[in-house]
Amino acid sequence: MAQWNQLQQLETRYLEQLYHLYSDSFPMELRQFLAPWIESQDWAYAANKESHATLVFHNLLGEIDQQYSRFLQENNVLYQHNLRRIKQHLQSKYLEKPMEIARIVARCLWEEQRLLQTATTAQQGLVLTSSVLKIQPSNSFITFTLVTLGSKVQRFSVLQQIVTEMAGLLSAMDFVQKNLTDEELADWKRRQQIACIGGPPNICLDRLETWITSLAESQLQIRQQIKKLEELQQKVSYKGDPIIQHRPALEEKIVDLFRNLMKSAFVVERQPCMPMHPDRPLVIKTGVQFTTKVRLLVKFPELNYQLKIKVFLGFFFSSSRKFNILGTNTKVMNMEESNNGSLSAEFKHLVSSAITECRTIYFHLSKMYKNSRICSSQLYVNVFISVQTHSLPVVVISNICQMPNAWASILWYNMLTNHPKNVNFFTKPPVGTWDQVAEVLSWQFSSTTKRGLTIEQLTTLAEKLLGPCVNYSGCQITWAKFCKENMAGKGFSFWVWLDNIIDLVKKYILALWNEGYIMGFISKERERAILSPKPPGTFLLRFSESSKEGGITFTWVEKDINGKTQIQSVEPYTKQQLNSMSFAEIIMGYKIMDATNILVSPLVYLYPEIPKEEAFGKYCRPEAQPDTEFPDPGCGECVSRNIVFSIVLF
Repeated sequence: MAQWNQLQQLETRYLEQLYHLYSDSFPMELRQFLAPWIESQDWAYAANKESHATLVFHNLLGEIDQQYSRFLQENNVLYQHNLRRIKQHLQSKYLEKPMEIARIVARCLWEEQRLLQTATTAQQGLVLTSSVLKIQPSNSFITFTLVTLGSKVQRFSVLQQIVTEMAGLLSAMDFVQKNLTDEELADWKRRQQIACIGGPPNICLDRLETWITSLAESQLQIRQQIKKLEELQQKVSYKGDPIIQHRPALEEKIVDLFRNLMKSAFVVERQPCMPMHPDRPLVIKTGVQFTTKVRLLVKFPELNYQLKIKVFLGFFFSSSRKFNILGTNTKVMNMEESNNGSLSAEFKHLVSSAITECRTIYFHLSKMYKNSRICSSQLYVNVFISVQTHSLPVVVISNICQMPNAWASILWYNMLTNHPKNVNFFTKPPVGTWDQVAEVLSWQFSSTTKRGLTIEQLTTLAEKLLGPCVNYSGCQITWAKFCKENMAGKGFSFWVWLDNIIDLVKKYILALWNEGYIMGFISKERERAILSPKPPGTFLLRFSESSKEGGITFTWVEKDINGKTQIQSVEPYTKQQLNSMSFAEIIMGYKIMDATNILVSPLVYLYPEIPKEEAFGKYCRPEAQPDTEFPDPGCGECVSRNIVFSIVLF
């Protein structure tokens, strides 16, 4: 079966990941229309050999023409329009850069294969999970009525069979539980990490909750039947009785399984986040409210309003300051607050408070033991459980001016480790590869806008971080290079510069960025190369490389009196200027004095050949100025923390 057809049969959670692989750079419609042909090409080879990439690209355009003819015969107007638009986009973007489209397609196909492999592995585990959950443990005990009848040999044989079946069932349950907690749940937690730093949205927990709840119910049934074995032992026993020999081990095993399942099932469904900064979770400011939500994936109605949650702020890295949680830091889990009826507790008014008290820093990891009673149907089982979970590491700041560095810490940590309490991480921060950093940088745009970064834009950023290089894949980047050290010839770091550009895009030029009108990150050499062949008046929009606070400028082509091509730029516009006038209005109204002392507009066509009025005219209506956020005076020390939750039963 073709790879694309296999992908269409995946569950929704995998299809959601598939959707995020595609963008305007390589539209999903094209992948759908030309699936067999695309899968038959060697894109990896084309990505490294320009002559082959050129051949494949022209063949791709030919395949598009053939598909267009088929749609024409079918009189499918919508598909005709979409395919024509896709072809025009590919020609304008990749005609001179066929290796770039080859790299994009090769990457998408590789990601598809990885997704299929993940889904296949998960399905194999779920087949076993389903089979175990369908087992009716009570069937083994139908023979109980035979135990008191017949000879001693018959009783021994029946009891031995029961014990053997029970042991086999517990082993199968152990395997299934490890699959659910060590693979499925661990995979969800990793995807939650990725979603926190701008990656693809995480999927909901409902399916996992169903599986874990079913497994917990089965375990309680097994526990009840082991109790029946104990009752049988009290009625009839003899030397060498298999119940006497094996029942204690069976009971210990099922209690351990249930206890561990309950511990794993207590998760942070929504990580800590300040409502005013939803795109930057895990950074909390002292004195400012933040929210978080926990959930128990064992959905027993008997536990509704029976589980008490208490929040502690535990120390993650060393500091000379102590932080407390203010507000309502205890709550009872219930099923009414959630739309899906899950057993959860949402904390909406937590506040971190700084106390200037020097003392030894420690983790708030105290376990609150209670005798937990869990009733299910007609089963009543006392289980001694202490359940605890924790959020991902959070960074506590005392001033909003610390947000950029705090967010950089969150990005670096969650990009490079899935260990929730890696205490020594920032003692000696590990290096990241350019491939990892590039993906995260693109997420910073795609998570808050409709457009991520293209390979060409990422290559420009790589050059600023690492210097000129033929191939940046696999190149290592240190934490200091990313966030601490100033860029060559600049008085600020790479991350400070980029973070201010992200803020500029979100607050002032979001619509233009979403339209794809801003080329943004482009080297001056590349800028000159693509503009020089263009007619006078062609211009492009790029971000300033010299403005620490974030700036955007435009560069255009003009001819001097001798007919020689010249490339001109304007001083970058910063947030201060854009507060007074929109960038679209600036472009539409920009004029210079020509040789005859007449005011003319040097901006005619947005690269490659979009008329200026068509691109920017619709954005020239007056708009309300966005609010700006002024930092508080002073800028304190960033302190990383973990939020720890304890669950107790009462």
